[in-house]
Amino acid sequence: MTKKLWIISALMLTSLWVVAQNEAELVENTIQKSTIKGHIYFLASDELAGRETGTPGIDVAARYISTTFQRYGVSPVEGASEGYFQEVPLVKNVSPEAYALKIGAEAINSENLLRVEGSGVDVESDYIFLNYGTEEDFNDKKIEGKIAVVLAGQKDNQDYRFIYQASAKKSTLAKEAGAVGLVELHTENPDNWKTFKSFMGRGSSIGFRSEDKGSSFFKIWVNDEEEKWLDKLNTRKKPELTINIGEAMQLPMPSKNVVGMIEGTDPELKNEFIIYSAHYDHLGIGKPNAEGDSIYNGARDNAVGVVTVMSAAESIAKNPTKRSALFILFTAEEKGLLGSKYYVENPLLPLDQMVYCFNSDNGGYNDTSLATIIGLERTTAGKHIKNAAETFGLKAIDDPAGEQGLFDRSDNVNFAKKGIPAPTFSLGFTAFDAEIGKYYHQQSDNPESIDYDYMEQFFRAFVLSARLIANDEETPFWTEGDKYYEAGKSLYNKK
Repeated sequence: MTKKLWIISALMLTSLWVVAQNEAELVENTIQKSTIKGHIYFLASDELAGRETGTPGIDVAARYISTTFQRYGVSPVEGASEGYFQEVPLVKNVSPEAYALKIGAEAINSENLLRVEGSGVDVESDYIFLNYGTEEDFNDKKIEGKIAVVLAGQKDNQDYRFIYQASAKKSTLAKEAGAVGLVELHTENPDNWKTFKSFMGRGSSIGFRSEDKGSSFFKIWVNDEEEKWLDKLNTRKKPELTINIGEAMQLPMPSKNVVGMIEGTDPELKNEFIIYSAHYDHLGIGKPNAEGDSIYNGARDNAVGVVTVMSAAESIAKNPTKRSALFILFTAEEKGLLGSKYYVENPLLPLDQMVYCFNSDNGGYNDTSLATIIGLERTTAGKHIKNAAETFGLKAIDDPAGEQGLFDRSDNVNFAKKGIPAPTFSLGFTAFDAEIGKYYHQQSDNPESIDYDYMEQFFRAFVLSARLIANDEETPFWTEGDKYYEAGKSLYNKK
């Protein structure tokens, strides 16, 4: 390198450092522990009763977020109702009380059954056993008019979250193949069945109005820990399956995403938006634990995520960035990412103007020296996130628990599927261990159990990351070769 080039490079690095330091000072002056703590204590208070979709508690949370936006100076988005709300037309699917499955002449005990889909079903049919129900298992099989029988999850992955997600894919494959229904055998990990019975056996589920109308397809899960039914189905003389499911009902359940924006300062870059997102729903009220607590307050999951977005809104409203900002808090994430799914299909602003989605979702933390970013190295903005974390005494690391499939389990994935670079900024964890499990989806996830000195570092790192990405002349994008790289090229018409 010549002396002249060396001097230019040094000046550029110095300039970037000065910009980062100036931005860090803005963040320090705005993002304060006392404000963070106040927001989290309110959103995760007993009075909001766990912010379950369709309850008064989540409506109070939505109103709190929207009035905070208004106070900060965040602008409404055209097309939103009451200024900051995008109505999401959900329904409560009230499950049939009566359903049954017989294999040959033997009826399965109702405690070992879960009806997942189907209404008004009365079927006697042959079946085809398709192992774990992968695409390869379905290929070239004559399934039309028959029942597909599969094993839950995959051989090397019996995590209950993965089982739930994989089941949806199996349903899609079965429907595409013309199957009349799907029977899924749960042969491993009895604790999974207890979890599913607790959260899915409540007699109702939430979805969109159009999802179940006119569909005669059914899905039933079977607890088969001793593999009794698996053995019976794998006999040479195949028994016939008989399925009876009563009529379901659909009840309207109005819900809403909370949306606001701040216009950017640069004449050109303001046409590009950075989305700052998190879900604000949680699990509501369940059975009391050993301490008699029945409220799933959801401080970590996801009051923390909500307040990262609110903090970014506070900072950017006071000192706008070159790119415009779109803030979205989603409903019904815990019901299957429904709020974000609805938004990407019904965007209030064109998706091709959204150049980055900076999501925040959390299960907990077990290392307060870290910020864990799911997808850190999957976008070109990773350098800014690392820089911001380091500025506030943290180290940014990528997903340490790839087996959990976390990237595809939060609202960010619905934007990624459209081609928008979309990592998730999470509290520091090195594994999904007992410390995470102590609070994740538990009644113990209360605001008083959080380290607020760490929260201040974490929130400042998120907001500084946001500012550096939004002010960079280079538009962020997927790293080449990423799963969603081609979708991004298509969305933004990149060659």
